[in-house]
Amino acid sequence: MSLRSRRVVGYEGARLDVQELVPLEVRQILDLGCSSGLLGAALKARQKVTITGVELDDVYAKDAVSRIDRVLHMSVEDFIEHNPMKGVFFDCLIAADILEHLVDPWDVLSKAVEMLAPDATVIVSLPNVLYWPEFRRLLIQRRWPRDDVGIFDRTHLRWFTRADAIELVEQAGLSLVRVVPSYWACGLRLVLHRAMAKTPLRPFAAAQYLVVSRLTRPQGVKRSSQTVSVPTRQLDP
Repeated sequence: MSLRSRRVVGYEGARLDVQELVPLEVRQILDLGCSSGLLGAALKARQKVTITGVELDDVYAKDAVSRIDRVLHMSVEDFIEHNPMKGVFFDCLIAADILEHLVDPWDVLSKAVEMLAPDATVIVSLPNVLYWPEFRRLLIQRRWPRDDVGIFDRTHLRWFTRADAIELVEQAGLSLVRVVPSYWACGLRLVLHRAMAKTPLRPFAAAQYLVVSRLTRPQGVKRSSQTVSVPTRQLDP
């Protein structure tokens, strides 16, 4: 597979695996690192939903503006720090393969939770640094890879195992719902990875984890502000 094809699959696709985890009843989605907006476009075609995306890359942001309702062209850190969407509370947060690119994903996720409505769903996708083909590279080469794409993408600043991914969402005050492994394999290799997942080798089987959690609040406690609509087809500086 060419580098361009790998980037399309890894960073620019509609992410069917994420789509399947988004509840049909959500109406306001915040997509951190929305890329070219194909995931959001697929969700809008499936259900009635307003999607706000945050994207730093110029090309991706320009593509996304024609596909989702609002694109904020800025870094995730700046968005979280300044919150230009004050008064809007989202019932679903998607952070698909973005948090590992940040200096402090724990702080970012904790602050992002403050933008959510009660009982909101949070979907986080993170690569597994223990994925056995990549972990094997470390053992053999005895150096840290710096790849163009994948688990050892040169722009990754943080690395996670399954336990780290769970800890990330729980420290943000979220309640874990499920962890879905992604095996990045097919045929006999997929069979092997799924078999590994039933043994003590489980931490090395999945290439990626999708962590689903919810923002739970004490009964009767709700935010004073209401979820509101946002403008459509707008690219913000």
